[in-house]
Amino acid sequence: MATRIECIFFSEFHPTLGPKITYQVPEEYISRELFDTVQVYIITKPELQNKLITVTAMGKKLIGCPVCIEHKKYSRNALLFNLGLVCDAQANTCALEPIVKKLSGYITTLELESGFISNEESKQKLLPIMSTLLEELNATGACTLPIDESNTIHLKLIQLRKDPPIVQEYDVPVFTQCKEHFVKSQWDLTTQQILPYIDGFRHIQKISAEADVELNLVRIAVQNLLYYGAVTLVSIFQYSNVYCTTPKVQSLMDDKSIQEECLNYVTKPGQKRASLRDVFQLYCGLSPGTTVRDLCSRYSQQLQRVDERKLIQFGLMMSLIRRLQKYPVKVTRDERSRPPRLYTGCHSYDEICCKTGISYQELDERLENDPNIVVCWK
Repeated sequence: MATRIECIFFSEFHPTLGPKITYQVPEEYISRELFDTVQVYIITKPELQNKLITVTAMGKKLIGCPVCIEHKKYSRNALLFNLGLVCDAQANTCALEPIVKKLSGYITTLELESGFISNEESKQKLLPIMSTLLEELNATGACTLPIDESNTIHLKLIQLRKDPPIVQEYDVPVFTQCKEHFVKSQWDLTTQQILPYIDGFRHIQKISAEADVELNLVRIAVQNLLYYGAVTLVSIFQYSNVYCTTPKVQSLMDDKSIQEECLNYVTKPGQKRASLRDVFQLYCGLSPGTTVRDLCSRYSQQLQRVDERKLIQFGLMMSLIRRLQKYPVKVTRDERSRPPRLYTGCHSYDEICCKTGISYQELDERLENDPNIVVCWK
């Protein structure tokens, strides 16, 4: 787990002593000075109750969710408490916030059902509960803790991920794991409908057409798969494509695990496993001005056991190679070139062909016959 929990505390409002820390693990971690500084955010006014509060003071970050249960059976007609976490002031605690909120809900429910907090005898169970929570959440990021015969606490830290890139209609999704190990039932109905069409070669627009699912729904579903790391995106494969190696291609020679993964991935079914020498030679044969078709002609011997489509696919997934795309630019304001909005140097052949429905060959012919269009490779 990236963010370590340094302390778990339970604070409550005592009818005569006021706000105090009843339990903390480890003991004496929160000093009196620190608690006096932040107590107004631990046991709060009604406006801040039942809300997540994060406060940083004296090199520590405290996260809590103050609770108030109103009932005439309590002193002053209300029970105020807060079960919170403490981390280093520099720690990113976003992943801990749902944990604090859920703990607050658990303790509130236990109090309403059985008086867990207001009963001094049952309240003492909090200390071993907090010790177990601290140990297990730091060790594994998850905790299952029986409270009594009918109540169990289930907590799990959810890994925070970066927002996935926007999925375009010309992107090609590729599974990052073996498709056979993919548990279809865990996903929504739209995702389940498009899964059979994700093969590493169909682009989003084609998947939409063949699966009979609206384009934007396919894009959203694939973006969700991207978020969870189930797929990655590569460009459309064509034999007219041009690729070049990146500095990462050296990892194919240095990293044994990448070698094994690569050779298993690119070897043709039913063939003896390809040699590392052949695969590396094929990758190094990719250069500006060399199409995949050229590569197949020059290295036919090496390709006897290597699937060139899988070779390119693996290279893109592992960033061993990158695609050199063609971007048409209109250099005059002549109206003969249509649609001019796509010829700005910002739109690749892939995008233009998907948006207009014309083939690469047809687009090439149109642009070659237009003296006002210059094609940039980048």
